Amino acid sequence: MWRYLIIALLALVATSCGEYNKAQKSRDFDYKFDFAKRAFENGKYVQAATILEECVTVFKGSDKAEESLYLLARANYENKDYLTSGTWFKAYYTRYPRGKYTEMARFYSAYGYYLDSPDPQLDQSETIKAIEEFQAFIDFFPRSDKVHQAQNCLFELQDKLTLKQLQNAQLYYNLGNYMGNNYESAVIVAKNAIKEYPHTKYKEDLDLLILKARYQEASQSVDEKKAERFRDVIDEYYNFVSSYPDSPNREEAENIYSIARKYAHE
Repeated sequence: MWRYLIIALLALVATSCGEYNKAQKSRDFDYKFDFAKRAFENGKYVQAATILEECVTVFKGSDKAEESLYLLARANYENKDYLTSGTWFKAYYTRYPRGKYTEMARFYSAYGYYLDSPDPQLDQSETIKAIEEFQAFIDFFPRSDKVHQAQNCLFELQDKLTLKQLQNAQLYYNLGNYMGNNYESAVIVAKNAIKEYPHTKYKEDLDLLILKARYQEASQSVDEKKAERFRDVIDEYYNFVSSYPDSPNREEAENIYSIARKYAHE
């Protein structure tokens, strides 16, 4: 029984490959398009995309142009080639801003870049593209049933960029005064991150790092600058405790404040 099943499967594969080869060689683009649609429905996305690339060029200006372009983008998306799919989705919604598939083209374009977004320590070009595409999707289709999902993805991506900034600020903090005042650099990076993403879940971490950096900067200053810099520490302390009165880091903040207060009034 198993032997017959294997033979049947091999025959099916051979038939499928044979038809794909036939579609590749054919000059009948209606036939090629029909094959590509069937290949897509059967999960053969590479076959579908290969054939559709030919069809898209030929079908320009025809009644099949819109569907073939969208299907080409979807085939690449389903094949997890999100960079290529994003290019084709953008080509679709640029060419057909009010098209039948424009809403989904914008969403899938953004979601593909979202799925391609790397870890925070790596280059975030895809993350930025995803944010731009999600924001555009929300702007163009504010009543879409996918807006909530798009917003959640958008916030997640923004948090990823903020985490990268937090890691950069932490790196400056760890460098201390090595070859310059890296504490000040840590403060600048952290404050810029908060300004750009004020609602990030990492805001408390950033504010705490600012407080600690100001404290270290003041502690390691020359005597004539200590009082002024410790007053800056106190300002950051009040900002922190007013923003996070129940913070688990409250004790650390209080310890910093008690030291800063002694120096600030000297």
